Amino acid sequence: TGLLLSDVLPLASSVLVFLLLASLFVCSTDGYKPVIIVHGILDGPEQFKNLSGFINEVHPGTEVQIISLFNIGKSMKPLWIQIPEFRKAIEKITSTHPEGVHVLCFSQGGLICRAVLSTSPNHNVHTFISLSSPLAGQYGDTDYLQWLPGCVKKNAYLFCYNKVGQHFSFCDYWNDPHHRACYLKGNTFLPLINGEIPHQHLTDWRENFLRIKKMVLIGGPDDGVITPWQSSQFGFYDSNEDVVEMRNQFYKNDTFGLKTLDVRGDVSVCVQSGVKHTHWHSDFTVFKNCVERWLI
Repeated sequence: TGLLLSDVLPLASSVLVFLLLASLFVCSTDGYKPVIIVHGILDGPEQFKNLSGFINEVHPGTEVQIISLFNIGKSMKPLWIQIPEFRKAIEKITSTHPEGVHVLCFSQGGLICRAVLSTSPNHNVHTFISLSSPLAGQYGDTDYLQWLPGCVKKNAYLFCYNKVGQHFSFCDYWNDPHHRACYLKGNTFLPLINGEIPHQHLTDWRENFLRIKKMVLIGGPDDGVITPWQSSQFGFYDSNEDVVEMRNQFYKNDTFGLKTLDVRGDVSVCVQSGVKHTHWHSDFTVFKNCVERWLI
C-alpha cells in the first residue's frame, strides 16, 4: 500500500522547517561582510591582531583583511602619496565581494579611508568605522611630534603649512585655529576632503562618499593624542580654543555629505571614556560597545 497524502504532508512540513532553520543558521554564521582594517601613523598590521581576533570571536568565519602598506615609519609619507595605494588595495578586495564590505580605520587611517571613499566612484563600502581619528584635524602637542625639536602647537603651523611640512603626513591634518588663512592656503589635504575650500572635485567626492550606508565615529575624552578628542566626531576648536561640536562646523554647508548622512540617520557616535589612544584597537569593551553591532 502507498503513503496517504495525510502521511506525506506532516513529513514535508518538517523537512521544510528544517531547511529554513538550516538556511538561517548558515546565513548567521557565514553571511558576515568582509572587514578591511587600515592602520594609523607609526603602526602596521601587527598592532591589529587583537582586533582581528575580536571580530572572529563574535562573528566566526568573517574575512578580515589588514592592509599592509606604509607601515611604521613609512606612514609619515604625505597622505596624497599613500591614498592611491590604499585605494588599489581596497578595490582589489571589494572587487571580489559585490555584497559589500566594512572598513575599520584607526587614527590617521580614518583620514586615509575618508579620502579613499571620496575618490572612489564605484566603491561598495557598506559601513565606515572611524576609530579615534582626527577627522576635523589635530591641534595639540603629542608624543608623535616630540621628534621635532621645539615643535609645539604654538608654532607648528610655521613648519606644516609649506612645501617642506606637507611632505609629512601629520601636517596634512594639522589644523591651527589661530592661523586659519594659513591652514586653508598651505594645507593641501584636510581642507580639500572636508570641502572647506572650493575645488573641481567637490561634487563628485561628495557623491562618492555618500555611497556608504553608515558612518560610525568612535572616540573619547581620555585619548591623550587626538586633540581635541572631539575631532574624532568632527568637533573642533574655534579661535578661542573652545570646542565647537560637529553640527556647528562645516556640517552646515554639507560640503562632503556629513549633514546628509546625519539627516538620513546614518551617523552613529560612540563615546568611550578611560581609553588611551594606542589601546582603542585592543580594548574588547570598545569593540563590544562601539564596533560589533555594525559588522553584519
